[in-house]
Amino acid sequence: MFPKWTNKAVKIGLLFFALAGAGVAGAAGLVHQPSFTDVGYSPEQPVPFSHKLHAGDMGMDCRFCHTSVEQSAVSSVPPTQTCMVCHTRVRTDSKLLLPVRESFASGKPVEWVKIHKLPDFAYFNHKAHVSSGVSCVSCHGRVDQMQEVAQVQPLNMSWCLDCHRNPAPNIRPKEFVTKLDWVPPRDPVEIGRELVKANKINPPVNCGGCHR
Repeated sequence: MFPKWTNKAVKIGLLFFALAGAGVAGAAGLVHQPSFTDVGYSPEQPVPFSHKLHAGDMGMDCRFCHTSVEQSAVSSVPPTQTCMVCHTRVRTDSKLLLPVRESFASGKPVEWVKIHKLPDFAYFNHKAHVSSGVSCVSCHGRVDQMQEVAQVQPLNMSWCLDCHRNPAPNIRPKEFVTKLDWVPPRDPVEIGRELVKANKINPPVNCGGCHR
């Protein structure tokens, strides 16, 4: 015969293991969220292209390289020919740019590593966002200050829905969408609210808006 206190001990032990298991499962789920797994992702690229130098120091507009961002759902990766517009004359002997010159000579694209990825079941349209006044900064951060581009937002469903439900903080005048260092003359949220009303911006929050 076991003493009566063992019944209580067994119950306490089972409760402890149940709570511990739930805690482990919760922690595992948390660390697999995009805010943990994707934010900060900055893979090594075949060419050390500096957005800080090009977009920041030299002030090149995003659309010089990403030409389709205003007309297409996809923001295109620039072809080698775009790079060579300048680099047939600039730093023509640089070892770091050798892959670009080889690509230009062979016609084989530079194999850039994609950073900002969405699952296949999620539909995102760059044109719709840019034409509404959503700046590159809202999703990609201040890339004009990045020596190496890193993902700064989780790009998960809850993050997108937060913006769709309250777009005003991310809406600016369209002429400043690619001006990454734009400083609003007054409260940016107030400006955003005015633009949302004037342009009748009403982002979808139903499933069909992003899952088609």
